[in-house]
Amino acid sequence: MMVIPFLGVLGALAAALAGRRSLALGLWGVSLVALLLLFRQHASDALNLTF
Repeated sequence: MMVIPFLGVLGALAAALAGRRSLALGLWGVSLVALLLLFRQHASDALNLTF
């Protein structure tokens, strides 16, 4: 699941190298939002510690 934002960044890099600036910026933005949402879900998850 955590690989999704990084694949988006890889696609943005490929689009930038191909000269598709608007597509690259769009993919980068979507990847950033996905990374922030995944971080929010991960950071707010309760720890189930048992001793």
